[in-house]
Amino acid sequence: MRNVCTVIALSALVALAGCQRFGPGRPLFGQPAPISPAPVGGVQSGDLAAPGEGQFPDAPRTEGPTPEELQTVAANAPEVTRDSMVGRWTISTGGSSCDVFLALTKWTGGYRAASRGCADQASLISAWDVQGKQVLLSDSSGNQFARLYKTGDKRFDGTTGSGQPVSLTR
Repeated sequence: MRNVCTVIALSALVALAGCQRFGPGRPLFGQPAPISPAPVGGVQSGDLAAPGEGQFPDAPRTEGPTPEELQTVAANAPEVTRDSMVGRWTISTGGSSCDVFLALTKWTGGYRAASRGCADQASLISAWDVQGKQVLLSDSSGNQFARLYKTGDKRFDGTTGSGQPVSLTR
């Protein structure tokens, strides 16, 4: 019993010593330097413009070329090699994007493809191939999902089978 009392007494002394050194109002590492307040400018007031009448520019396009522009792109697109397509791509269509992986493993409809994180029809992509200037993406039944053309160093744009814009980027 005497050892237990000694341990309790020593624990209490250590705790009190800690409170004396690092107690309330005594910071562990000193006070931080005060910062100067941010400058305050004038405040403007006025009525907001009605929706659609503001001075904002049009939002940038993220979907790629229009169908008319794509016809021109297709006519002037460079040749594409299978080797240049292998690897991970980000596919964007219908306002969503996900990953598509293209491999050189022979598969129904060309070569093996797999998607990750896709919630729409892009989740069905399982095959791909190159035909001249275009990249074709297909499902496991051989149904064409999209036809794309090279529009940038690491970008392909095209349309899905239903005519919706689609892009592949790295």
